[in-house]
Amino acid sequence: MNPPTSEPAAVIETRLAHDVHRLATALLVTSAERTTVPLSALGQLRDFLVVNLRHHHETEDHDLWPRILKIAPELVQGLHGLTDEHEQLDAALERLAAVAIPEGGQETGARKALRSAAVAVRDTVLAHLDHEEPVLFPALRDHLSAAEWREFAQRVIATTPPDAGHLMIGFLDEVGTSDEVALVLAGLPLPVLPLLPAMRQQAEDDLRTLRGSEA
Repeated sequence: MNPPTSEPAAVIETRLAHDVHRLATALLVTSAERTTVPLSALGQLRDFLVVNLRHHHETEDHDLWPRILKIAPELVQGLHGLTDEHEQLDAALERLAAVAIPEGGQETGARKALRSAAVAVRDTVLAHLDHEEPVLFPALRDHLSAAEWREFAQRVIATTPPDAGHLMIGFLDEVGTSDEVALVLAGLPLPVLPLLPAMRQQAEDDLRTLRGSEA
């Protein structure tokens, strides 16, 4: 599938991934404030964020950065600076992952701790993306071939943790156009494609719960 805009697929897909991270981290903060949102729903979103943010930056550090630096070694300082910020994000993710979410009982304390840790992750992600995108997007446009990006993207999909994968579909639908989302989802394994309608419905239901909506 050809990119739906003049931007290369690398930029489109990376922008959508980043916008998912912006949306999901903000949602965890606001959802933790709602006493009507079940702790189980908060835990699912928390776990989704922790594994996906870690996987995202690890694939950048260990796979994408080397691909770019092979073509444009002059970007080494900028990309290594982004890796340093990834380490700061890891520390915030560790704190978020460590929040105990009880099945019952001390809900107020759990929500407060979860929200505090979620705020730190959200703020770290937002600041990091503000630094990363001005470096990464031009690098993707100018230095990474379509073939290199396809190979990288396929590796990312093959190694993405399955935790609450339906939420990724739901978030993508919210941050991207239908053509952009189709571009991303075209890389999914064939056995997954028939499952997309059910995943979308599950995501819609879970996101409605997280937003405290009944309708």
